Amino acid sequence: MDYDLIVIGGGPAGYVGAIRAAQLGKKVVCVELERAGGTCLNWGCIPTKALLKSAEVKVMTTHLDSYGLTLDGQVGFDFAKVMQRSRGVSDQMAKGVEYLFKSKKVDYVVGKAQIQADKKVIVTGADGKTQTLTGKAILIATGAKARKLPGVEVDGVKVMTSREALAAKTLPKSVIVLGAGAIGAEFSYFWNAFGAKVTLIEMLPAILPIEDTEVSELLKRTFIKSGIDVHVDTKVEKTEVLAKGVKVTLAGGKTVEADAMLIAIGLEANTDGLLAPGLKLETDRGYLKTNERYETSVKGIYGAGDIIGPPWLAHVASHEAIEAVEGLFVPGKKPHKVTIFPGCTYCQPQVASIGVTERAAKEKGLKFKVAKFPYKASGKAVAAGDSEGFIKLIVGEPYGEILGAHIIGADATELIAEVGLGINLEATVEEFGSTIHAHPTLSELVHEVALAGEGIPIHI
Repeated sequence: MDYDLIVIGGGPAGYVGAIRAAQLGKKVVCVELERAGGTCLNWGCIPTKALLKSAEVKVMTTHLDSYGLTLDGQVGFDFAKVMQRSRGVSDQMAKGVEYLFKSKKVDYVVGKAQIQADKKVIVTGADGKTQTLTGKAILIATGAKARKLPGVEVDGVKVMTSREALAAKTLPKSVIVLGAGAIGAEFSYFWNAFGAKVTLIEMLPAILPIEDTEVSELLKRTFIKSGIDVHVDTKVEKTEVLAKGVKVTLAGGKTVEADAMLIAIGLEANTDGLLAPGLKLETDRGYLKTNERYETSVKGIYGAGDIIGPPWLAHVASHEAIEAVEGLFVPGKKPHKVTIFPGCTYCQPQVASIGVTERAAKEKGLKFKVAKFPYKASGKAVAAGDSEGFIKLIVGEPYGEILGAHIIGADATELIAEVGLGINLEATVEEFGSTIHAHPTLSELVHEVALAGEGIPIHI
């Protein structure tokens, strides 16, 4: 069957790009290996947030007395049901994407897609049967997969990536987490909340190493206080899978043993079997290399999302796909590469950021000042019992534009959106400060830090 666009991959880039093309009146098919929604919806963003909500509620029950509440007996939990709820949430959302395909008139094919040298796409289903798709353009959105440790086999019990961790039915009594990026931090928080002994190891000097230094330090202290054993600036010299667990040897000779280990050391492009012999696309560090229109080195083949490299974020992937599709089908549209985007980590306290960090601003030689406001000065945060954290702005001088924002604390991942809009509109701290925010709300933190950026803070 002939299409205007063949989309390979049904994740946040693929399904969004397919729907946008259909909205533009194009005949579209989306090919997905497993299920609509891709890794994010089925094995990443969505199911992990379900787990983290369970962990948040569990932690809250440990200090009900601070809210004037009492509970007779200890709060128990059924770990299998916690995991089952997570899978149920993913299933519900996947059905939602499948419904969107139907309502938006996007053809949906489940199977393994391979692009041929003549740019036809052969799809092989689970039953081994094949079908050939032809189209005017192809959008590759196959995403990325967890990077594995060489020589260490992932068995889903003693050694896991995030995917296997999301399918687990039992809680490990102890677990080693290799890598303290967003995935490592979130799973560390989750397992620790349910009583597992967690050892978090990061080879770089800080957990969440791409975040603001002060944010990383506060999260590290919070993790340690909660009982997580945190090692930063620490290299793993040796990894061993034992009969009943795992053992890692750290630089300096110290060893750590645990029932299980999570490998969260980054991602790599998911291109397995994607290209037939005779077809080669230019890559950069293993990721598809694309031009300003998201076109690969082969005319008519485009790429968007994790497959074209970091940042590995669902919302960035969706935006890239829309840019690519509109650039392809909207006359006069000039796509742009994403440069400003929010990054979020959903442990407690939450972490969110956008724009440059303070250290990056210094490295770039930018003229700026720093404004900070603590959660403990927010009436809503104190009333809710969530007063740990702060919001920080990197403010350009002399005009007062926002160069970056960094938040650690309750609902940080929601608060960052306002700052993102402000940056997009080139708003200044004066304009943020003159915008009335409802009281009492956590959004007042943005207002207060903007006033601090003007040098006229009210509540600190």
